[in-house]
Amino acid sequence: MSFTRRDFMASATAVAGATMLPFGPARAATAKYIRYSATSDEGKAMLRSYAIAVRRMVELPPEHPHNWFRNAFVHFMDCPHGNWWFYVWHRGYVGYFEETVRKYSDRPDSFAFPYWDWTVLPQIPDEMFDGALTPVSESFLPYTKDLNTFTAYIKPAMKTYWDTLNAAQRKQLDIRGYSSFDKLWDDVTGCSHGTCDPGNEAFAATNRARYLTRENPKLDDKTAKACSPHTVLTGLLPVDYYNQDATRSFTSSKTVSHNVMPGKDTQFSVLEGQPHNLVHNYIGGVGPWDPGPYGNMTNFLSPVDPVFFLHHANMDRLWDVWTRKQQRLGLPILPTDKEELSQLSREPFLFFVRADGSYVLDGRAGEYLSTERFQYEYRHGFGDVETAQVAAAKPSAAVKGTVAKGVGSVQLSSAAGPVVMAVKVTRPAGKSAPRTFDLLINAPAGVTKVEADSPYYGGTVGFFGPAMHGMADDATFTLPLPQATRTAALAASQSGPAANAQPAPTTLEVRLVPTHSPAAAAPSIKGVSLHPL
Repeated sequence: MSFTRRDFMASATAVAGATMLPFGPARAATAKYIRYSATSDEGKAMLRSYAIAVRRMVELPPEHPHNWFRNAFVHFMDCPHGNWWFYVWHRGYVGYFEETVRKYSDRPDSFAFPYWDWTVLPQIPDEMFDGALTPVSESFLPYTKDLNTFTAYIKPAMKTYWDTLNAAQRKQLDIRGYSSFDKLWDDVTGCSHGTCDPGNEAFAATNRARYLTRENPKLDDKTAKACSPHTVLTGLLPVDYYNQDATRSFTSSKTVSHNVMPGKDTQFSVLEGQPHNLVHNYIGGVGPWDPGPYGNMTNFLSPVDPVFFLHHANMDRLWDVWTRKQQRLGLPILPTDKEELSQLSREPFLFFVRADGSYVLDGRAGEYLSTERFQYEYRHGFGDVETAQVAAAKPSAAVKGTVAKGVGSVQLSSAAGPVVMAVKVTRPAGKSAPRTFDLLINAPAGVTKVEADSPYYGGTVGFFGPAMHGMADDATFTLPLPQATRTAALAASQSGPAANAQPAPTTLEVRLVPTHSPAAAAPSIKGVSLHPL
């Protein structure tokens, strides 16, 4: 049985009595700027303007706050991943940078970032291989030819900037693990105390800055599955902005600071853990270029690659889609608990840069919980997830599994509707450890590699970013159970039941294998559960 958009409607109901939070509209009341699909005529026109701005900003001196690489360091020094500030921080980051790009483009009154809808187009838009829109171009070569060139060019300016940081900024960097400039620069080079790990090098040389090319633009089949309607629509089903059960949460873990990176007990929501992480990794060459060095998109200097902003515009668009789904159903768009809402809203964001070159030293997350601050809205294209009438899920009880010798075991029923699997793993430690792993479900013992269309394939989990500052801790990934895998498992467990008999639950045995490095050790599963929606 295939799983369609209609099944989402059949398996979901609105939660009675929910109220809207009076926090402002999900989008600007009168949008001044429109973010178009990158495949539309309007989006392609914006890309031409984007290319002009990128070239101009790459050529700015490294001391200038609008220098292209300086902007990437804002992400490197402050970005949150694996926590509930992921969406709101990136909205502020992309929003301010959009205003700056507008200034340097040939559309100073109308430029807005196009979004790349990888659900419809699972390959990099062709225009993103033109001129300065690809980091392997001549525009980048004078600055990123190799690490020595990049270091001589940008390190002195970044050290000067570091010395101007105030106490509040230093406190946040301390939380992140950057108690000194040298420690920050270690993560640029991937080296510390004479030991270097190419897989943890945030810098990417020009000739390896992006794995995908005009001749080879497509996402691999497993990443494309992570971007499929089945995955994206499942990620839109939760009715809570945050829930401690990641399968019922639109956002990832609640943490004490947005600078607390994925670590112990981190729980990735479907959309962040699946399309976000895997698209980043594959564009940067995780897999084909193991064990590194990788391209820009695999690490926290990922905004050096101009495709970063199309990718994150689409992630922001999905937040907008989820928010308007909530509004349509009369459901809250933010936490309903006053203390949680206050904690979310008052978090300081202290590193953004305005279009006039000044720094945002007093920013708060609450300013970016709607699109109103930046006055934009999305013009959705035909065939994307906006056409789906996603309803609110009323989840059934979770089915907790057991673990023995690193293999998970959990009972699956034949009930209709989507099922999300939550898998708890420990990120492998050690030099150039793999970042992506496939879930094998009921696969024979000798099977160590499967394709995306295999009945044993349960999905792929991927860590985004290098293993730094003690990040080799437990993380829980949530991902939809593929219908083909589910059907195959149920069919294999039945031996011709009567025509109208209810099949008994079947056991799923779940283990992990490295996606691209068969000889590498796979992490043991530490927990597994199924969550019918």
